[in-house]
Amino acid sequence: MRARRPMGTVGLGTVLLVTAVVFLVYGDWPGFQAVAGDKATPDRVQPQERAYHGALPQSVIDMREQILAAVHAGDVAELKGAIEWNEIKPDFGPAANDDPIGYWKRISTDGEGREVLAVLANVLALPPARLAIGNDPENTTVYVWPYLAELPPGSLMPGEEVDLYRLLPAEAAKAAKTAKKWPWWRLAIGADGTWHTFRKYD
Repeated sequence: MRARRPMGTVGLGTVLLVTAVVFLVYGDWPGFQAVAGDKATPDRVQPQERAYHGALPQSVIDMREQILAAVHAGDVAELKGAIEWNEIKPDFGPAANDDPIGYWKRISTDGEGREVLAVLANVLALPPARLAIGNDPENTTVYVWPYLAELPPGSLMPGEEVDLYRLLPAEAAKAAKTAKKWPWWRLAIGADGTWHTFRKYD
């Protein structure tokens, strides 16, 4: 006479086997869901803002348009209105602060300052960098053209290198990447429309 296996043991083993099959087929096992979820939706690191493509404050737009009005007129003297817009004049560099119009004429190959106006047009055609500077809670943002001026030249992405070549001759662009510093013009306007600076960094 054969001994019978306890029914309780057979029932428990069958239940565990069926349950395991269900979890494997339908993916209802909590650990499986976590792993599958991690693979399906991995954590993505948000890239740091490099060029600002959002809307500019109206005061910044107004100042930018006033500068570009001189560009479109082809007359560097037309920048006088933008220069005198605020009580504190922009920083144009030690050699230019006393007479910026005269200085820009002297350094332009055409003798009329139109080369500098072309620089302004090219710089302002690119997006700016948006920086938080200063202690005034209502006016801490400064917009800097071109955005490339705030990036390490040696770590530019392909599209950013294209923008670099839009501004600089090939040799100058190569030298900038080697020197790892910005060698060209930089223009900054505060969120309140104040024109802070426009100068070349050698």
